[in-house]
Amino acid sequence: MAEQTAPRATTNRSTTPGSDTFKDYISSGWAERPETLPEAREQAPFAADRRARLSALHTGRRLVVPAGQAKVRSNDCDFPFRAHSAFSHLTGWGSDTVPGSVLVLEPSGDGHEATLYFRASAGRDSDEFYANPEIGEFWIGPRPTLAQVGADLGLATRDLADLEAVVAGADGDTLVVRDADAELTRRLDEVTASEPASVVAERAERGDDLARDLSELRLVKDAYEVAQMRRAVDATGRGFDDVVADLDEIVAHERGERLVEGTFNRRARADGNTVGYDTIAASGDHACVLHWTRNDGVVAPGDLILVDAGIELESLYTADITRTLPVSGRFTDVQRLVYEAVLEAADAAFAVVRPGIAFREVHATAMRVIAERTAEWGFLPGTAAESLEPDAQWHRRYMVHGTSHHLGIDVHDCAAARRDLYLDGLLEPGMVFTIEPGLYFQSDDLTVPEEFRGVGVRIEDDVLVTADGAENLSVGIPRTTAEVEAWLARR
Repeated sequence: MAEQTAPRATTNRSTTPGSDTFKDYISSGWAERPETLPEAREQAPFAADRRARLSALHTGRRLVVPAGQAKVRSNDCDFPFRAHSAFSHLTGWGSDTVPGSVLVLEPSGDGHEATLYFRASAGRDSDEFYANPEIGEFWIGPRPTLAQVGADLGLATRDLADLEAVVAGADGDTLVVRDADAELTRRLDEVTASEPASVVAERAERGDDLARDLSELRLVKDAYEVAQMRRAVDATGRGFDDVVADLDEIVAHERGERLVEGTFNRRARADGNTVGYDTIAASGDHACVLHWTRNDGVVAPGDLILVDAGIELESLYTADITRTLPVSGRFTDVQRLVYEAVLEAADAAFAVVRPGIAFREVHATAMRVIAERTAEWGFLPGTAAESLEPDAQWHRRYMVHGTSHHLGIDVHDCAAARRDLYLDGLLEPGMVFTIEPGLYFQSDDLTVPEEFRGVGVRIEDDVLVTADGAENLSVGIPRTTAEVEAWLARR
């Protein structure tokens, strides 16, 4: 087998012996490895059904769905690899995906034949396994064989080297998920660059259609996905329990927000793959910064701390939950007033969820409560009804974000779906999304009384649409003022 050199190997500091004597010695004396084939994983039939639905939308077109490559963090150190969501959704391969893998759906009759191309395990007659720090077994562990992955995922498999024939045969009917693997996309574009401009433009448009269709396939979750969402929410609940249990230590540290992040991340690695997104641990007026992820502040008694966090499972499905806690254990009068207004908005939004309503109605319902409460407190230059008019929206000063987004294998799932199926779409059983209203009064906002300034509250739950209504998957994580105060008192 030809020598395999790591593209980013640091040859100036390498001490790996290169003599034939050493190569012969390190290649010998290894026990045989029996090739045990696993049973197909639970999600394999669900992934096959997803591929069939995608196939029906793109008859006669070759579809290329890459897992993507590892991304550089600094120099020769990479971020932990995570496969592209569309690839995992269509293959069932999650956190154990081999980087650089590619799923190809080749037209066949009225459908497609699916083949998974990946870099299979190298033999000990290669120097890859000891001399290549990017992919060698001594460095990152062994890779599975073609037969093992084929049995595991219920897919035909081929070595990644065979993908060259697919690239060489690309034409106007070859579509690729363009944001998954920049280098593979560039190579496919080069092969077809000589085609007429109209063909190139049409292929680009079809590529957008492919990304759209892959997002829209995930709008309604199948039974496997719903079960994964339940597990992710349960694990996330345990992460919040850990934060509450560690609160005294967190308060005592000069960067207590970092301890919140670390405590939650420990649970994410213990019970899942990792966090689904950067944890927000926002204490005091940091809670008014919607995506506060620096997490370098104190957690002070008397303040609220807003924790927005979710655990991603090995399948890559993630929860997304927010709880706002009074650090001292009890809400002040102002904190309680704001918190209960947000909770009222969340409960009102949940109450309207059922099949057949427009997704945007969830947000509109929450906003009616936010407008009514901020008007009642005298914060608006007019009435709640006036503020709800499209050309006013004064209440949105205190909540500029949306109330809901779809959730699943991405924290903001189905992002490329068409507006008329997402924001303007009708709810269907099996949809999973967040309900997350909030109120944020910046520390220098002169439109509110001083005692409100620096108070930020968000309550976020993960909701499943059922046949006749909805289920709050995260309702078991304390959310009312009484539940939260009792939760903190038990630590």
